[in-house]
Amino acid sequence: MKEVIYTFLNGYAGYASYLWNEITHPGIHNYFYWLIIVSAFFFVLEILKPWRVDQPLLRKDFWLDLFYMFFNFFLFSLVIYNAASDVVVDLFNRIILSVSGFDLKAANPLRSFPLWAILLIGFVVRDFVQWWVHRLLHRVEWLWQFHKVHHSVEQMGFAAHLRYHWMETIVYRSLEYIPLALLGIGLYDFFIIHIFTLSIGHYNHSNFHVSGRVAGTVVGTLVALAINSGIADVTLMDSAGWVEKGFLLAAFVLAGWFVLGPWMKKIFNSPEMHIWHHAYELPDDRKYGINFGISLAIWDYIFGTAAIPHDGKDIKLGFPGFEKFPHTFIGQIFYGVK
Repeated sequence: MKEVIYTFLNGYAGYASYLWNEITHPGIHNYFYWLIIVSAFFFVLEILKPWRVDQPLLRKDFWLDLFYMFFNFFLFSLVIYNAASDVVVDLFNRIILSVSGFDLKAANPLRSFPLWAILLIGFVVRDFVQWWVHRLLHRVEWLWQFHKVHHSVEQMGFAAHLRYHWMETIVYRSLEYIPLALLGIGLYDFFIIHIFTLSIGHYNHSNFHVSGRVAGTVVGTLVALAINSGIADVTLMDSAGWVEKGFLLAAFVLAGWFVLGPWMKKIFNSPEMHIWHHAYELPDDRKYGINFGISLAIWDYIFGTAAIPHDGKDIKLGFPGFEKFPHTFIGQIFYGVK
């Protein structure tokens, strides 16, 4: 019991120290500034090439969503998530060890894998878990009461990605963190995965969209840059000169355009697909929702929950009864806690 209490308290102290260091020490591995940079990037795209040209730049509740960005990603984590997740994973490992004698931490299944494989597996596993959790948020009535906060967005923009009830942090993080921890996904691995998924989530909610070929080119370029930087633990370009690296970068860019491009909208989520998830009026046979994908769209196509009836850029957003839903931060964070 003493060790559990120590882990809990250490989680608070560790995250508080981490958060302060994030704010005061900008750097390449600094999540605080990555969040700001990614958000600013999509805000600029919404300015330069808006999908809904008549929507105000500072759309309705823009500042509320901006506050949610810091509350959900930092303040709430400081209060409970980091400490709670450490305790849950530690207790889970102790239970498995006492029952079976199998040490999950020592028997890390991905210990010998290269970083690119760890990142790919971690990303897919996390997204698959999140997809099922997202379906639960719509299917289970008491969870839907919390999820209504995210669906209270009336005008879509990148920051709408960050508006969600604090209870979702408990549900999502608890269910996703355990399998990732058991696979041996460390903090550094999780950081990379999270920045990537943060960018996709911002894009899905933004007032901006591009063709599948352009999106495929971006992904191909990012993969090439990751290989070149060594971040993915690939030695393919270690001894290559600038000419060889240039040809390889061009190959990935072309592969993104010609090979990945035509499939991008089926593989990854997009604004055109996700806006239908926020539709006020759902198809009669889909009363629990459609397009539950977080980063990947493939789960919706595999399990038959994908639907894009038509170009939905101007559809009404929200849910029946939305008119009576609280529109203030205080009203929303206490909503559903009854």
